[in-house]
Amino acid sequence: PQPCQAPLQWEGRSVRYEHSTGRNTRAIVSYDGQNQRIRVLEEKKGHIPCKRFFEYIYIYQSAVLFQIEQVTKQCSKIALTEAWDPYDIPDNSTYEDQYFIGGPGDTIQVQEWSDRKPARKNEAWVGVYTVKDCYPVQETNTKNYSVTTSTRFFDLQLGISDPAVFTPPSTCQSARAERMSQDC
Repeated sequence: PQPCQAPLQWEGRSVRYEHSTGRNTRAIVSYDGQNQRIRVLEEKKGHIPCKRFFEYIYIYQSAVLFQIEQVTKQCSKIALTEAWDPYDIPDNSTYEDQYFIGGPGDTIQVQEWSDRKPARKNEAWVGVYTVKDCYPVQETNTKNYSVTTSTRFFDLQLGISDPAVFTPPSTCQSARAERMSQDC
């Protein structure tokens, strides 16, 4: 099979699991592959004492990340060092499997792809995408042979309902240059 073409613009929700810390981060995501930008709004689920919630606006064409504290609107402007990595299946990906998620009468068909190469034992990326419309379901990334993050996607809708979400608030005019910590 050939990799499907993932949608260029969508909104939805995600849960990002960091394996080293065991931390789950729930967020509302606006994804704009056309203009290489992503907005991530952390969701407050339950009461976590002394944890700050942030909004992140990644603008890859300008190599900049805005980190905005949701309550105070304090803003950090950080240089993006990593290259744009779209939520899609690269052309040179290796087909791994196709299966149904769910059970009888309630399933969705997905394909699993990876960047596994014959000469290498481990893959650094595994992506699970729906067969029908090529929506991302899960992406797993590995660095230095240990799984670093798994991100699950759900409740996706095509398009961007409000492009203004990619415009940082006015507090970012006088942004600091260092990343703010999660803890208060």
